[in-house]
Amino acid sequence: MKLPETHVGQRPAPFWRDRLNAYSRLIRLNRPIGIFLLMWPALWALWLAGEGDPPWTVVAIFVAGVVLMRSAGCAINDFADRDFDGHVTRTRARPIAAGEVSPAEAVGVFALLSLLAFALVLFLNWQTIALSVVALVLAVVYPFMKRFTHLPQLFLGAAFGWAIPMAFTAITGEIPAFAWLLFVATLIWALIYDTQYAMVDRDDDLKIGIKSTAILFGRHDRLAIALLQLLMLALLVLIGQWAGLGVVYFAGLVVAAALALYQQYLTWHRVPSDCFKAFLNNNYFGMAIFVGLALDYLLVG
Repeated sequence: MKLPETHVGQRPAPFWRDRLNAYSRLIRLNRPIGIFLLMWPALWALWLAGEGDPPWTVVAIFVAGVVLMRSAGCAINDFADRDFDGHVTRTRARPIAAGEVSPAEAVGVFALLSLLAFALVLFLNWQTIALSVVALVLAVVYPFMKRFTHLPQLFLGAAFGWAIPMAFTAITGEIPAFAWLLFVATLIWALIYDTQYAMVDRDDDLKIGIKSTAILFGRHDRLAIALLQLLMLALLVLIGQWAGLGVVYFAGLVVAAALALYQQYLTWHRVPSDCFKAFLNNNYFGMAIFVGLALDYLLVG
């Protein structure tokens, strides 16, 4: 374990502060984009299940659970990638790769955060508690899938989208058909943004044998992303019609479509830094959908 660097005349940072800093970077509290990408589908589902007025205690449980499970997912992801991160330019400074956190510590952080998230779910009904077990399995399995398939993003989408059926059971006790459509749309969204993310690391991943959709799609990556964006937006239109939503919701989808076009512009030349910007832009894509959904219930419903 590396000690914190100090300069002449400066006192070394306290040990506990050094550990907290390393753990916070392990769970990516300094990079909250993953929290938002997990949060937006959960909020879409909560507002649809609650018809614009979900119980605020349930919303608070889901928001806290999203933060905890995304953080736990980062810890187990870095444990799974401990032999690879040091060979990838973007990830070589991560705490395990840099020797600041041991693999055993990462597993411990994952276990603790998962238990805290499960404790929150215990305040909900038995159907949601049962579904939370599936969420935990998906969180554990996803990080290892890039060794076996070029579609690890499907497992990421399932892990990030599983909050959708959980949200419906928490509020209504059942999962309607259009909730599963929303789950599929979230799977497709993960394929979109995680392909953009994988385009950043494609050269390094090819060298070390990591699989991804960016490698699978090859020179057709931008076309594949565009088709997936169209499919996701079509599903969201269908969901809006099924749920009886109005013009404000569809206006939010128009904004989301404009953001999808902007992401295509960013990835046009496949410059890694611009592909990363396209990935980050998905936060606003998810936000546009939620704002349109929430305002539609508020102003029209």
